[in-house]
Amino acid sequence: MPAPALSRPALLALCACVLVAQGMVAAVNLLIPQLAASSLHPSPGQLLWAVDAYVVVFAALLIPAGALGDRYGRKGALLAGLGLFAAGGALSALAGDPAVLIAGRGVCGAGAALIMPATMSVLVHLSPPEQRGRALATWTLAVGLGGLAGNVGGGLAAEYLGWRALFWAVVPLGALLVLAVARTVPRTPARPDASVDPLGAALLAAALLAVVRAVIEGPPYGWGSARVLCSFGAGAVLLAAFTGYALRAARPLLDPRIFASRKLRAGALGIGAAFFGLFSLFFVNAQYLQYAKGFSPALTGFAIVPLTVGMALLPRFGARLQERTGARLPVGGGLGLIGLGLLLVSTADAGTPYPLYAGYLLVLSAGAGLCAPPLTLTVVAELPAHQAGLGSGLNTAAREIGAALGVAVVGTVLASRFHGIPRGPAETAAFTDAMGSALRTVAGLLLLASVAVVAGYRGRKSGDGVCGRATREAS
Repeated sequence: MPAPALSRPALLALCACVLVAQGMVAAVNLLIPQLAASSLHPSPGQLLWAVDAYVVVFAALLIPAGALGDRYGRKGALLAGLGLFAAGGALSALAGDPAVLIAGRGVCGAGAALIMPATMSVLVHLSPPEQRGRALATWTLAVGLGGLAGNVGGGLAAEYLGWRALFWAVVPLGALLVLAVARTVPRTPARPDASVDPLGAALLAAALLAVVRAVIEGPPYGWGSARVLCSFGAGAVLLAAFTGYALRAARPLLDPRIFASRKLRAGALGIGAAFFGLFSLFFVNAQYLQYAKGFSPALTGFAIVPLTVGMALLPRFGARLQERTGARLPVGGGLGLIGLGLLLVSTADAGTPYPLYAGYLLVLSAGAGLCAPPLTLTVVAELPAHQAGLGSGLNTAAREIGAALGVAVVGTVLASRFHGIPRGPAETAAFTDAMGSALRTVAGLLLLASVAVVAGYRGRKSGDGVCGRATREAS
């Protein structure tokens, strides 16, 4: 039975889900000073986990959540994710101590782990192959607009409302999205034969949890600390155990042999590299605007808008360019622009005019908007259509791991050169010098990764390999 067509109301509902989930990630970063001064009295470690519990749970559950959607139905997974997301927002808003706040953030992360793969896999399933790239470009646009809405909303909440109000807002938003999805999004066929593999899911989730936890705790505890080394060691052992098990299992959650595809490896690395660069900037951007430029939280939220312009305007151009030339040109050009944007921002100091700084942000955002659709389509197209949820989970997992690494690297270099809050011209100059060194380090690593990514795209166009043919045939 052919799949129903993707209607405009359904597309808007799916993109609204992505926008809200992505917006909450951006918004919480602007609430850090308010949370630190709140009646919860969180320690520095608890404050870190209030922000990162979402990322850790989100990254750990993405691939199993995508597989659950493939097996039991993507619409059901999306509705369950929205319910969990709203419940996590309510729990966070009601928090009377840091532990409850951290738990609420973790519940939100579990909800987002169901939302993001489900939205992308529904788009893939309902879009004909010739329109799939543009549908994913629209999904990427929603991610960019979510960052914009989160920055603006978080800044306004920090200045005029309060952190609890931001979390409470998730509850009615979640309810509205549940109604919209229920009314507009058709059910895609469930795959009872799709593997959920509880043991494999547990091993992979635990491995990702350990690795992301180690990356997040590296800067505050030190990369050579027993805590961090044990987490990395546990992640490596669990990942090896998962690989060995999956190679022997009849129906594994994720067959490691899929990484024999050169383009899939390049796509996953490219997605991770792009978000490695983006989130390294996110980490220092708000600090620079408030500490060096003296912007208020609300003004900071609006001042970050140029960072989302390219992500909003260029994804469709990137998708069309891929259709004409293949993925290599938009991917290489986009990653190169992200690296260039980071190098430009690294030159900023307290005297840099804001319009010039906004121009630097536009360069970086243009790169992200150009390369995101072809990278995303590569990962999805290299898997059969019935594994769309798994492919979208893999895509988003690569994003989150890259983002966590970006924050860790820029945070470590920054902390090694500057401590505390800049309160005078000399300290502000020291902060911007440290920020510049950190961003140049990130830019160098990103450009090295970009060379490997572009090399992985030589030959046929993405989606022309065995997995790409299987995708089209299954559609």
